[in-house]
Amino acid sequence: MAAVTIRTLTTASELAESDAVFHTSMVGLPAPAADEDVASVREPGRTFGAYADDGLLVGATDSTSGMLTVPGGARVPHAAVTHVGVLPTHTRRGVLTALMRHQLEDCRTHGETVASLRASEAVIYGRYGYGIASVTHGVSLDLRDAELRAGAVSGALPVRLVDPDGAWDLLRRMVDEYPSGRAGTISRSECWWRARRARTQPAPRYVAVCGDEGFVCYRPLDTASWFTSRDRTIVVTDLHARTPEVHRALVAFLLRLDLVHTVRFPWLPADDPLPWMLTDHRAARVTGAGDETWLRLVDVPAALAARSYGPGGSVTVRVDDGLLPANSGSYRIGTDGAEHVGDVAAPAPDAQVDVADLGAAYLGGVRWHQLRDAGRLREFSPGVADRLDTLFATARAPFAGVMF
Repeated sequence: MAAVTIRTLTTASELAESDAVFHTSMVGLPAPAADEDVASVREPGRTFGAYADDGLLVGATDSTSGMLTVPGGARVPHAAVTHVGVLPTHTRRGVLTALMRHQLEDCRTHGETVASLRASEAVIYGRYGYGIASVTHGVSLDLRDAELRAGAVSGALPVRLVDPDGAWDLLRRMVDEYPSGRAGTISRSECWWRARRARTQPAPRYVAVCGDEGFVCYRPLDTASWFTSRDRTIVVTDLHARTPEVHRALVAFLLRLDLVHTVRFPWLPADDPLPWMLTDHRAARVTGAGDETWLRLVDVPAALAARSYGPGGSVTVRVDDGLLPANSGSYRIGTDGAEHVGDVAAPAPDAQVDVADLGAAYLGGVRWHQLRDAGRLREFSPGVADRLDTLFATARAPFAGVMF
């Protein structure tokens, strides 16, 4: 394991260097704009760098603070982890482990209950206690076959186009005033909005709003051949709606666009109602499914206490956390809540799980019987996984809906 020193990066030059490390480690991401002000889209004090003995910055990570909605509707302090990278000359030397440990300890110091990230590789972050807590579906909507069912949309919900360059404050106000109640929803920080604005591609792009209760952002693909194309495609880059009625009105607007053959939704919740809005269910074709939120319970007692639970008797679960050992121990979970009941030596737990798999099940997106059948949950009492499924069940699939 290489010896590295972890430091908080504060100056503009340090932050720009960390961004260069990130892009080098990712290999194929588009290069940042030459005039991009990295410091303006980083939250102060939350970017960490790993320095080798010779003073070279060899790895970096950062995060932004915010809130995450948990089952039951409570919102808990959350760290959105991003820009994680290690130079290819220094991988597999413990650099990332040192960065992740330092970052998680810092999150705990700041009182953050959970952290989450989007993973470039699925084999990396489980070792640091992150589990796949939500998945998304990519959907392609063929407008040649897509027609809304009768009565799906009310004429009292008109949709209008607004200037995309002047709409930022309006969009932010809608998101802040009408946050989704779905478990897994992540708040959009000031840094997130600044980064989104700085990195948004130039025109053509469009924003349509439904009153002040929802919006959809979209852009065309392959503009060079658009005029003669037989498959003109637009991509939905953001969609936010206060109510199902507003959601349907925005979808109806997209279906009415002339000169468009296909609408792509890169990520939708696994239980999104889009296919059920249509007369032809098959017009909405699922083109892929992928992991979305990798969730890390930074403070296990606080996380378990924050969410609600379904009916059923209590279950005692032993949790193992090698990176943040204060989380390790036994927890009694029941309809009336959860509490820490002992350290790792506490007698007779009903089940045992790693903190990463607890994170996967926490929002209700992964079922406990799946973890048991995959060998990731140890049952010491018959039927424990089924009881945990009842306790952790949610009515809707978890979904964050934003990239960061």
